[in-house]
Amino acid sequence: MALIRWDEHGTERTAHWHSENGAPPPTRLEIADDSLTADAALRRLRTGTGLLWRGDFPGARQLLAAIGRRIDRRSPPRSEDIAQLFRDHRAQRAHRAQVLGGVVVLLDPGHRLDLRRAPDVSEACHVAYGSSDEPMLVSLPELLGVLSAYQWQLKGVPIPALGERIHARYGVFSPVRSEYVDLVAEVPLPQVDGGVTAFDLGTGTGVLAAVLARRGVAHVVASDINPRAVACASENVRRLGLEGRIRVVETDLFPPGRADLVVCNPPWLPGAATSALELGVYDESSSMLRGFLDGLTDHLRPGGEGWLILSDLAELLQLRSREELLGMIEGAGLTVAGTLETAPRHPRAKDPRDALHAARSQEATVLWRLRPESD
Repeated sequence: MALIRWDEHGTERTAHWHSENGAPPPTRLEIADDSLTADAALRRLRTGTGLLWRGDFPGARQLLAAIGRRIDRRSPPRSEDIAQLFRDHRAQRAHRAQVLGGVVVLLDPGHRLDLRRAPDVSEACHVAYGSSDEPMLVSLPELLGVLSAYQWQLKGVPIPALGERIHARYGVFSPVRSEYVDLVAEVPLPQVDGGVTAFDLGTGTGVLAAVLARRGVAHVVASDINPRAVACASENVRRLGLEGRIRVVETDLFPPGRADLVVCNPPWLPGAATSALELGVYDESSSMLRGFLDGLTDHLRPGGEGWLILSDLAELLQLRSREELLGMIEGAGLTVAGTLETAPRHPRAKDPRDALHAARSQEATVLWRLRPESD
């Protein structure tokens, strides 16, 4: 972490810069408080100047919102071409995040936030960042994300297919969209002797592994390459009392061995992630999708199936065609045994103000049942 130096009331101060997304530190810091207007703040942020907030905490949130509104008014994406519209929209969101990330706060040792009317952020930051005995600078949007994620972790997300709540840690994709979970709860399980065994690849919170176990799958190995996800899934497994049915392992994609059922819900859009949160949305070069398809036959028992869960949003945004997806499936020596799909229920699918409403309103989430051609 870079060491940042700044002058405050004639005294040189230092703290290490911390960014979960790998954002570079500000090139210089200026002190900002409630007397700073949103217009003046935006002008300084556009020059690369970081604003170290010393006003009260609600004022900082109000400033971020006001700056965000000004950015949105200046550069709304307008292309008629859906692929270009998506690229423009993504670039605008990245620019927005970069500018707003220049508003920073100082966390004292123990993750204490010394601002007027600030909440106690120490526990949420400890969960996200680990322990700290030195001061560190973080962007205010990141801190707000940490606080929001911690609240979701505490209260959990209701999962109708389980009749339970799943609790997501910071940095682990939350199952707030339950369509894909419902698909896994509905599709018939493979018919095998002695009880079905399953792999859940990229398990995240462990929600799909839990659904499979509750459906009667004898044993599930849930894998993820992200240590936070492994810890999160393990917590949810214990909370649901499924330790005897689910084993969580840290590995890249497939665990060793074979299973009767292999489930994979990869990030739905091909492309490079620009933040840790986007890793749950973007699959660069479709590498996880291709890895699942190419390795499936070698990890299935005779008569087994692979379940691929994908939104067709990538097709609607012209990022990947249906023909390309079918070509990947065929190229991996697989056949499609059947599909099940459902329409989205999230608010953006029904919001005409959303820049991508034309695509989102037509989106479907599809579960592809795949088998080796040799079967």
